[in-house]
Amino acid sequence: MNSPAAVTPPAPDWSATALGDRATWPASLQLTVDILLNSPQAMLLVWGAEQIMVYNEAYANLAGLPSLRAPGGHVPAMQPAAWSWNSAALAPAREGRSVSYRGVDLPLWRDGRIEQQRLDLYYTPVPGDNGVAGILCTLAIARPAPVADSGQPLRLLVVEDNTDARYLVCETLRALGHKVESVASGEEALPLLQQQRFDVLFTDVSLPGMSGVDLARQALRQAPRLALLFASGYGDELTRHLEFPSQSLQKPYDIEQLQSVLERIAAEVRAG
Repeated sequence: MNSPAAVTPPAPDWSATALGDRATWPASLQLTVDILLNSPQAMLLVWGAEQIMVYNEAYANLAGLPSLRAPGGHVPAMQPAAWSWNSAALAPAREGRSVSYRGVDLPLWRDGRIEQQRLDLYYTPVPGDNGVAGILCTLAIARPAPVADSGQPLRLLVVEDNTDARYLVCETLRALGHKVESVASGEEALPLLQQQRFDVLFTDVSLPGMSGVDLARQALRQAPRLALLFASGYGDELTRHLEFPSQSLQKPYDIEQLQSVLERIAAEVRAG
């Protein structure tokens, strides 16, 4: 049997856009644009102080405006609806935290007129040379969340220093119907744990600065009922003898393993 042939889409001429030659882009922008253009999910990136728009075919089809031609790369005359629907919605992303909103009614073009469409919106900050330089928005038609028997999603704080891994695990957790915030370090996680209530701390064991285990100890002092889930390349070797209960996943793990452990944690949360 012949293997499927790889399909490589033609590379856009970025030098003709407001972003300029791709060779001058920071690595984070190159990676985000590659993910966006290769994704079947509607995605919109707003980049830089000029708020340059980059989007894929799925977003152009969803938005419905005849003038939209992927990949964009221009400064919009008007803010897209995913940005203008709530002036405060993007504040967490501008501060470096992922945030999502479920069931937002946005105006989209349909058959030559505007109609309201209910969407789920997921905002992910994209770092530049000096802090957050862009925000990636993933848009999906709103659907009932496939959560556990209780009907209540878990609220998770994900701590992962690898940008790609953090993005993938957060999107997976949201697809499973859970509510997610994310940060890159234990030092960033502790203030968030004080400000908000979470059911689960899902942290990598190996982090720059404070380790995931040390973070868990401090988190439990702030929230004794917090469930702990570790991810590690060593399985539970580094966490099996801890003085507090926890769950662990060995990297790389698959979605079935993640869903299974979250179902166990959800049952424990329901049981109190």
